[in-house]
Amino acid sequence: MSQPSRFHRLLLTGAAGGLGKVLRERVKPFAEIVRLSDIAEVGAAQGADEEVVACDLADKAAVDALVAGCDAIVHLGGVSVERPFEQILEANIKGVFHIYEAARRHGVKRVVFASSNHVIGFYKQTDRIDASARRRPDGYYGLSKSFGEDMASFYFDRYGIETVSLRIGSSFPEPRDRRMMSTWLSYDDLTQLVQKALFTPDVGHTVVYGASANRDLWWDNHAAAHLGYEPKDSSEPFRAKVEAQPAPAPGDPGAVYQGGAFTAQGPFEG
Repeated sequence: MSQPSRFHRLLLTGAAGGLGKVLRERVKPFAEIVRLSDIAEVGAAQGADEEVVACDLADKAAVDALVAGCDAIVHLGGVSVERPFEQILEANIKGVFHIYEAARRHGVKRVVFASSNHVIGFYKQTDRIDASARRRPDGYYGLSKSFGEDMASFYFDRYGIETVSLRIGSSFPEPRDRRMMSTWLSYDDLTQLVQKALFTPDVGHTVVYGASANRDLWWDNHAAAHLGYEPKDSSEPFRAKVEAQPAPAPGDPGAVYQGGAFTAQGPFEG
């Protein structure tokens, strides 16, 4: 089946979050109307090409109504940091199920799922891995993203809903520390990745690592070569600034594991 070059209505969940705010304007060329959603305040629609719908991802009926009339989904919504399991459960696990169930009910055939490097966070920074590497989540957040990837795989095999799971590294204006020199994903490269994920035909369920063309990459994207993702940016211009920071202590998780500090957070006991 051929893939459209533009959608009528594109849903962007997590629109009030850090990357949601970045992508709000950047995804407008991809659709006639962008429906923006979050449980937090998104702000008013800025013209006829935007719709704003508040939604709690843990509310199945609300998510079903949210997805109605949409042709594709960029799913950024959910808790984006390590938290107690009960908090992760509502938005990230129930929420991703509700998104895929709504996609099935309303005939949506393309989802871009914001997965995370924390799906494989317990690999060492000396390892180089590809999408076939066994998942090693580094916390409840990573577990929820691993679950989301399994949902994507299942809904493709059972219902033909295609997904590109973006294992996003660290997408900020610039890398903040030594670890991010390897995991950094520029906003321009993120936008390109989302575009490729939306419009490349026949992706099935594709997993791609979201990083720019950094010097010391830990991730091999050969299994996602069909997307045609070619990062243009690199963390190198920031190297001197980052390496001027104090060196981490020996054994610091931020210098040992690909998931960094997430590997040491918790347990979360009352």
